[in-house]
Amino acid sequence: MKNKIIYGITIGVIGVMLAGAQTAMSAAAWMLPETGLQMESQAKQAYVAKEMGKFFHPQPGDTKPAPVKFEVPDGWIYRTFTVDGLKMEQVQNPSGKKGRVLLKLHGGGYVQGLHDRHRQMGVNQAVLTEAQSLYMVHYRLAPEYPFPAALEDAFKAYEYILNQGVEPENIIVIGDSAGGNLALELAVYLKEHNMPQPKMLILISPLTTFANDLPSRGYNMDRDLVLGRNASPLYKAVEDSTYSKGTDLKNPQLSPLYANLTGLPPMLIQAGGYELLLDDSIELMRKAASNDVDVTLTVYPGMPHEFSLMMPELDDSVASFREIRDFVSRQMR
Repeated sequence: MKNKIIYGITIGVIGVMLAGAQTAMSAAAWMLPETGLQMESQAKQAYVAKEMGKFFHPQPGDTKPAPVKFEVPDGWIYRTFTVDGLKMEQVQNPSGKKGRVLLKLHGGGYVQGLHDRHRQMGVNQAVLTEAQSLYMVHYRLAPEYPFPAALEDAFKAYEYILNQGVEPENIIVIGDSAGGNLALELAVYLKEHNMPQPKMLILISPLTTFANDLPSRGYNMDRDLVLGRNASPLYKAVEDSTYSKGTDLKNPQLSPLYANLTGLPPMLIQAGGYELLLDDSIELMRKAASNDVDVTLTVYPGMPHEFSLMMPELDDSVASFREIRDFVSRQMR
């Protein structure tokens, strides 16, 4: 099996919104740029600090970044629907490969719901993966619904996709942060229940253990300007999780780092060098490699948690998008 770790950067029809669509607008489809904002290391850190400071802790005189508005690309189709009470969203890409599906499991510490920043990134990821259909899931949230509620909902969504006649080898599961944890939980659950695996997993800044005993939870506590203790309120959702309440923190279904990963599909893991969850990714790579899983980990130096979601304009983010595109292209050959 191939296992590697990379350090460094390596026509005029409006979008159709079906019943249940809410605030989506129409726009030209996103295209992967050739490059993004390029800066030397020190200038880059100053930029990250300034932008994330304005986002999480705006000071008098700061202009807070405008909220992302979800826009349905021209000619695409968007709908919302429910499956046995589970709300889902589907965006159909007219340029996607026939039958190819992207199942997106969003982040947010299991306490934040699906929002427009995630929706817009999902559309971008559908472009990168050439998915014909993108599905996004409104899984239940903590503290009202702790583990395994979100896992049950993710499985319901996956089973729904299979029931539409989609072949497992045409399904890509992508998850960021808590969504990365959920994607891994889903794959472990499918293995335990002898269900077919998706073609691949794409995990962006994934949470892989709730045990909070990995070194980067300490040495990156202040360097991570997105998830660190002085940044997002989601820091507490990781350190004192209500999703894991009442469950052994090393339960393999909750914390897949402790699961037997043999038989899981190829996975691409992306992490920032300054992120709180860096060791979650590194230890997952080691565990997957030891279990003969085809795994690639890329660590982007100096980048915080979820950098590609929060600052897609950076060249590091553009490089991470290109890596996703190329990984899918190789796996789908």
